[in-house]
Amino acid sequence: MKTAPAAIDVCDVDFSWSPEKPVLESCSFSLPKGEFWMLLGANGSGKSTLLKLLAGLLTPKSGEIAVTHPVGFVFQNPDHQLVMPTVGADVAFGLVAENLTMTETRDRVGEALAAVNLLEFQRRPIYALSGGQKQRIAIAGAIARRCELLILDEPTALLDPDTQIELVVQVQRLVKNRGLSALWVTHRLDELNYCDGAFLLEGGSVVDRGDPQRLKQRLLNSSA
Repeated sequence: MKTAPAAIDVCDVDFSWSPEKPVLESCSFSLPKGEFWMLLGANGSGKSTLLKLLAGLLTPKSGEIAVTHPVGFVFQNPDHQLVMPTVGADVAFGLVAENLTMTETRDRVGEALAAVNLLEFQRRPIYALSGGQKQRIAIAGAIARRCELLILDEPTALLDPDTQIELVVQVQRLVKNRGLSALWVTHRLDELNYCDGAFLLEGGSVVDRGDPQRLKQRLLNSSA
């Protein structure tokens, strides 16, 4: 029986900043291609370190990591990621290395902004956007670069409740409509209602995975 292809495949990964304090220990999990999964875990469980390893910003001490490229990384605070003065210019900025023609760049930017329902914002100054709109521009940048995998580090942490749900629904729709894969880190259990599956990270290892509603109930029971 063939194993379904994985967008992320992590096998027995260890990482530590010092020998006395490991951050990740024998961490293993796979995220199926074309699905939207969430990563749960308390502060200090190793989530941020794991994301940096997936993005290639850190190298594991041991173990193997394979991810589908290109990867789009969306930060918790979009102001750390948006660098140009206007929406269109910022989305186009990530395409510089591809040496596209002006027409190709314009088409890519328009397609990406349309995908996140912000096409009419192309000339809008970045400073004039709401937090949720900035996160969608960061996602549009990844779509313009034809990223097949989105990694989102608590993207709703700074948003109001209505905008939180709007963003998670937007990513769910993008995954399904465009055949993307996504790993979304969250502390908000209500966001589990929109994903295909979830991982629970504790003490540097994935200790549970699968049905998001089951993991949601597990966490609710443990906090009761």
